[in-house]
Amino acid sequence: MAEDRVAVIDYEFLRGRQNERVIKELCMASAAASETFRFQGPYKMADHGSIYNGTHWNDGHIEYRELHTGVNEAVFVFAHLYAYGVSKCTFLAGLKGRTVHNLEDVNCPSPHSFNHDRWCTLHYHEFPKFSCATKSAHYLYD
Repeated sequence: MAEDRVAVIDYEFLRGRQNERVIKELCMASAAASETFRFQGPYKMADHGSIYNGTHWNDGHIEYRELHTGVNEAVFVFAHLYAYGVSKCTFLAGLKGRTVHNLEDVNCPSPHSFNHDRWCTLHYHEFPKFSCATKSAHYLYD
C-alpha cells in the first residue's frame, strides 16, 4: 500500500457502562504521516484497564467529545481507509460516515500474528510488550 492517499486505522478500546466500545487509542498510518490519538473517558467511571493493551479508563489527553471531529479531520485527505476485521471496519465507518475497507478481504494477516519486534516509542505506553493501535496500524500499513 504505497499510495499517498491510503491510510490504515487501528484502535484499542475499553467497555463502558452499557458494554459499549469506548475508544481509548486510535492511530492512523500512511506513507506520509502517522497520528495517534489518546482519548479520555466520556464519563466518570471506576478506573479499569485491559491486560491485553495496557490502557486504562482514566488514560487520555483528548476529550472524548472530540473523537468524531478530530478523527474525521485527520483522515479527510485520504481516498481509501483500511482497518482489520469486519467489526472495526463497521465501527469506523459509522464514526466517519464513509467506507472503511477490510484488510481481511485482501488476505492481510492479523496484526496479532506479527512478530512484535518493533517497540512503540510513545512515552505514554507503559507496557511496550502489549498490543497497541500505533504498532498495529504501522504493521498493517507496511
